[in-house]
Amino acid sequence: QVQLVESGGGLVQPGGSLRLSCAASGPFSAYVMRWYRQAPGKERELVASIFSASGSTNYADSVKGRFTISRDDAKNTVYLQMNSLKPEDTAMYYCNAVANYGRAYWGQGTQVTVSS
Repeated sequence: QVQLVESGGGLVQPGGSLRLSCAASGPFSAYVMRWYRQAPGKERELVASIFSASGSTNYADSVKGRFTISRDDAKNTVYLQMNSLKPEDTAMYYCNAVANYGRAYWGQGTQVTVSS
């Protein structure tokens, strides 16, 4: 059974940093892993992607230069380093993995709140 477990969310002041982790377990090989976020009353937004084969990354314009997605293959974990956080970054952050056979998996989410 494939599971994605996020951690690292919390309350941080504007300008602060957080690092989110997404630990994957189970019998699958990911084609791409992504972080999404969803703020109350808004649609879910793709924040960052990392492709397993090439290591290439993509970011939403709203987080470019502030967020960095990375992975540790030995730990089967993907990270989202978030710097210079803004109140508009407040959202529930979700990890998503698309397996090589096409199925998508989601974590349960971790809350990030940026407030003074």
